[in-house]
Amino acid sequence: MKHLKYLFLLFVIYSCSNKTEEDILTDIPLDPTKYYQEFDVSYGNDGDQNFDVYLPANRTSSTKIVILVHGGGWTSGDKSDMNPIKDIIQQDFQNVAIVNINYRLADVNNTPYPMQIEDITSIINYLKENKVKYTISEDFGFIGISAGGHLSLLWSYAFDDFNDIKMVCSIVGPTNLTDPAYLNNTDPVLQELLNSFGADAELSFLEEVSPYHQVPATAPPTILFYGGQDPLIPTTQGTDLRDKLQNLGVTHEFTLYPNAGHGWEGLELLDTWLKLKAFMQTNL
Repeated sequence: MKHLKYLFLLFVIYSCSNKTEEDILTDIPLDPTKYYQEFDVSYGNDGDQNFDVYLPANRTSSTKIVILVHGGGWTSGDKSDMNPIKDIIQQDFQNVAIVNINYRLADVNNTPYPMQIEDITSIINYLKENKVKYTISEDFGFIGISAGGHLSLLWSYAFDDFNDIKMVCSIVGPTNLTDPAYLNNTDPVLQELLNSFGADAELSFLEEVSPYHQVPATAPPTILFYGGQDPLIPTTQGTDLRDKLQNLGVTHEFTLYPNAGHGWEGLELLDTWLKLKAFMQTNL
């Protein structure tokens, strides 16, 4: 899924006596009048538990944060894949902070769930704990692509206990692992990806990890983009969630590009950004 990178040109309080000089220095708020960026900020012990943060100049405690979640079938990918969309957000939303994340990748010994959801929770908590240092709010938006779209939707629908997520965007993200188009598929490549959650996963588990089955009426505004010729994401992954959002009365937008696959370019790409930009302006 690397070509998707082109889709876009608890706070623990320690007593001062227990803090090292380095710890104390990291508590000092950054100058909010100046632009700040930092790469590979660690939020855990694993090498994949890190993110890049971009803070706009002249930010305030009301500055909102967009979290970017890369794709890669839950087993691969890197935050660098999302740099093109990071660049265009910085161009068109100069007052928004951006956090571009890595998360632990699934392998034969580690399934995506709950591991990757736990990583997103850790990131949200980290940002909240450091909101004074960074001069940011607790208002977040998600933009995820492919597996990152799935994780963005699932966290927003099932794990946002404090209503911190103001909008979520999924671009070609899976939404329902119990879809007959998945359960009855004969594509070995697709099945290998689905097996990341367990080759013999029970239906109840597949429902638990499916945004379609977890979405509440209180879900944040949601914008969805899909390709009609996508070999990995059946059209029903988008249309079924669209219909459920409609029935629940959740603010949403849905776009299907009939001739596009797992990513697109040209006028369709421009259309995606213009719609997402307007959606962010209204809901973030």
